[in-house]
Amino acid sequence: MAVKFAGTMNAINRGLDETKPDKGAHMVEDWEAALADLDLTGAKGILRDLGSLRKQLEKDTPDADRVHALLHRLGVATTKIADKADKSQDKLKALGEALTEAGEDQPDEDEDTEAAAAPKRARKKG
Repeated sequence: MAVKFAGTMNAINRGLDETKPDKGAHMVEDWEAALADLDLTGAKGILRDLGSLRKQLEKDTPDADRVHALLHRLGVATTKIADKADKSQDKLKALGEALTEAGEDQPDEDEDTEAAAAPKRARKKG
């Protein structure tokens, strides 16, 4: 597992923009394999997000906003799961923090304040 930490941290430290998508997809596959048998709360969510990230990286043109959102979510989840890990807690925390910083928090939907101020739905007359 140490090799996975080193490779991923090196890619983050160099700048994820400098990492080719296919190389990133291979790193994600390695992490999926490493986490597949992990029985910790939160591991399934991490695996699901890793799968989504891998699919984005395998596309001809990955959606940068989606990738950044996934990185952020993976970072937060990795940081949370680090305390529960038997080994490599410090490395997992560092990885989680690095992923969180590399990503960008994007709520599922932005609040449309303009639409909220002027709703289109008809109001019932009483």
